[in-house]
Amino acid sequence: MSDKLIRSTKPKPIYEIAEKLAIDPSFLIPCGNYKAKISLKFFDKIKSKPNGKLILVTAMTPTPFGEGKTTVSIGLSMALNKIGKSSIACLRQPSLGPIFGLKGGGTGGGKCLVLPLEDINLHFTGDFHAVTSAHNLLASLLDNHIHFGNELNIDEREILFKRTVDLNDRSLRNVVVGLGGKINGPAREDGFTITPASEIMAILSLSTSLKELKARLCQILLAYDEKKNPVFAGQLGACGSMAVLLRDAIKPNLVQTIENTPAFVHTGCFANIAFGTTSLVSMRMALKLAEYSIVEAGFGSDLGAEKFVDLVARQGDLPIDGAVIVATTRALKFHGGAKDFDKATDAQFKRGLENLGRHIENLRKMNIPSVVTLNLFTNDKAKDIKMVKGYCDYQGVAFATCNGYAQGGSGSVELAQTVDSIAGKKSSPYMPVYQTTDSIEDKIDKVAKEVYGASDVIFTSQAQRDLKRIAKLKYDNLPICIAKTNMSLSDNSDLYGAPENFKITISRIVIFTGAGYVVPIAGDINLMPGLPKVPNALAIDLDDNGFITGLK
Repeated sequence: MSDKLIRSTKPKPIYEIAEKLAIDPSFLIPCGNYKAKISLKFFDKIKSKPNGKLILVTAMTPTPFGEGKTTVSIGLSMALNKIGKSSIACLRQPSLGPIFGLKGGGTGGGKCLVLPLEDINLHFTGDFHAVTSAHNLLASLLDNHIHFGNELNIDEREILFKRTVDLNDRSLRNVVVGLGGKINGPAREDGFTITPASEIMAILSLSTSLKELKARLCQILLAYDEKKNPVFAGQLGACGSMAVLLRDAIKPNLVQTIENTPAFVHTGCFANIAFGTTSLVSMRMALKLAEYSIVEAGFGSDLGAEKFVDLVARQGDLPIDGAVIVATTRALKFHGGAKDFDKATDAQFKRGLENLGRHIENLRKMNIPSVVTLNLFTNDKAKDIKMVKGYCDYQGVAFATCNGYAQGGSGSVELAQTVDSIAGKKSSPYMPVYQTTDSIEDKIDKVAKEVYGASDVIFTSQAQRDLKRIAKLKYDNLPICIAKTNMSLSDNSDLYGAPENFKITISRIVIFTGAGYVVPIAGDINLMPGLPKVPNALAIDLDDNGFITGLK
């Protein structure tokens, strides 16, 4: 959608959107005319209501071009409302890293958008800034404690907690702090993660009350002391001030789609380095307010969907009534090895379908009824669409096209009707890939082999030391959240399609005790991305009238 068309699309006042959901104005905290936070007191009020259905939107393995998963999620929610089913889209807030980097914004595309688009893509309601501030406050308090006597005897070589910023900046991955002499604190190695990878972002996403939020903050593992005992944030007395900074950020953000249907956009965990869904409190609230909650899970079934099943839904006691697997003909050709999509052969297209097949199989193993939807582009060929449908028939999975980008909710009706038909057939619960009683090593092994298709898992010497430490601290029962490239089912971003006979290498394992999971690092994935050679930031501008241009 052009900048001009975006500016000409006027949302409805947020009070009108809240009224559709029967949210009393006393529970609404407006942030301007078109966005608002919802008081947690309202969540307490509706807790006893029955749940609607939750539909998870995932995808085949992404490509550099994007498959339109957010666009499909918004279009599906709008279309369900069109066919007489109340629906709320549940999306993550975009991070400034991808917006100014390579990927661009996260508010949909074409005629499937959430509004106010520019606000959501930029500072929105300040939640990201609150997370960044709370995180860096804890880092500052940690260094301050060491500077003024170090009563906890923290071993400066064993500090685990880094700083954070919501921008891509590879130069901040590894830094040295405290170089200004004794007055400025001791010199030591440090580093930054991007805010969506922060444990505090994960804690915010998984907490459903201020009490829970504060308790989780106190459990953040910061470092080890000289006797190898763990040191937690609560021992620094940091939890109260951090909770103050996050007091409003925990409240879900209510916005609207371009067709004035409701949407929650809240928190922003990445799926390749975190769990990649909106906040637990916004999903649980949506389930009480509508017949359908459409939840986007980042990237493919190997990342977003697996983590949603094994971590988010299990911690949050969420239902999963169905899933949508987004595919495009362009992605299928890419995974089949085509360099020129207009000249892709049938053989290349069929090879690309093998990647889609892996994701279909993953959802089947998790016992989640699924729909494959082909997100349509104007240059899609009828024979390619027919081939995808035939493949889905062969796989025994439902199929629907989606033309939401060009037609909005009307172009997503076929998908909405198909989702509605499969969601009613769900009769047994989803099946996690592993049990919480499994060892961390076994959990990693099961995900790598059952979901990624790996032949084996290699643990580096550092990862083996981390496993021993986890066992010693008795954190074996925690779920895992593997940080891995999103561009391949393997941990090698250059292995497209449906790779076989590959091994997953775990280089180290980070413990997120406050969030309640551990993060095995696979391959060369990094928790602080870098900018591409030509970042989106170079195309974004402000004209003389104060209008933003170039914001994808």
